[in-house]
Amino acid sequence: MRENDMLEKDEIFSKVLRAGRRTYFFDVRATKADDYYITITESKKFTEEDGSFHFKKHKIYLYKEDFAAFSEILEEMTAYVLNHKGEEVISERHQKDFKREYQQETTEEKPVSEKSFTDIDFDDI
Repeated sequence: MRENDMLEKDEIFSKVLRAGRRTYFFDVRATKADDYYITITESKKFTEEDGSFHFKKHKIYLYKEDFAAFSEILEEMTAYVLNHKGEEVISERHQKDFKREYQQETTEEKPVSEKSFTDIDFDDI
């Protein structure tokens, strides 16, 4: 089999999801026996201080016999996250310029005493 035939056979169906520094590649591939399976690749871009960059990739191979269970668990896990944390993205706190905004507790107000500071009498100095 020629190399071009092999490449055409390997690239059956693909989708790409770009998500910030990460890119996800979903690919349908063929086994040597001409059965199909899915690869999910996460590619993450890292930039060095000198401006150069490199990518780290992680790949998952998903075979037909696991599709139903994988899909069921993925649906259950995503539903759990959305039900418990909502759809709001909280990842801004991981950015370099993130500044936490502190809120005062409103549940219980503590009485402030008049002597909550050190009383200095300047005549003593």
